[in-house]
Amino acid sequence: MAFGDRSTHFFRESDLAQKWFLVDANGKTLGRVASQVARLLRGKHKPQFTPNSDMGDFVIVVNAEKIKVTGKRTEMKEYFHYTGYPGGDVFEKFKDVIKNHPERVIEYAVKGMIPHNKLGRRIIKKLKVYAGGDHPHAAQKPETLDIN
Repeated sequence: MAFGDRSTHFFRESDLAQKWFLVDANGKTLGRVASQVARLLRGKHKPQFTPNSDMGDFVIVVNAEKIKVTGKRTEMKEYFHYTGYPGGDVFEKFKDVIKNHPERVIEYAVKGMIPHNKLGRRIIKKLKVYAGGDHPHAAQKPETLDIN
């Protein structure tokens, strides 16, 4: 066997079929859910993982309003964004974000765990987060995934 026969095979995005997963965030910890969702979106759970390709699956997260955080994070955790104007610093507490826009909490957490480049912008579009228990993706027949 020659050395050249054992070369690494890089897969294309078109070589793999993408699946749909359904994750229920009811009573789960934010960081644990976000890290597992980021892993599925990125495709690291597949043996054909290729770092420069979008090999991940679609993920639907339901019950985002019922996600929990530990310790004093409910009062102390803040989200920041800048409007672009002088003095345009906007700080929002976790408890306000979870009350008004609960899906954003999971979106922000997952977005921080994927690459911050063109590939990451394509990957994050495959994340679907819903505050309640129902979703409009029943036609895709998502596979239920239990995250501890």
